[in-house]
Amino acid sequence: MAIEAEMRRKIVVSMVAVGVFIALIVGIGATFNQGGLAATGGLALVGAITAFVLVMAGIGVWLSRSS
Repeated sequence: MAIEAEMRRKIVVSMVAVGVFIALIVGIGATFNQGGLAATGGLALVGAITAFVLVMAGIGVWLSRSS
């Protein structure tokens, strides 16, 4: 089954965004986890999740308009 170039681009962009999100979550965990995630780490985690949702929405809009 051949995948079109446009679909490959969408897959790669989405996978990169998810990879960056996972790296960010791991980084937050490594930075703020001293016997449990403190309040600052929790806020950083909520910020990372919010940023991820907004970035994925932006990527979706960008990809839909460039088709």
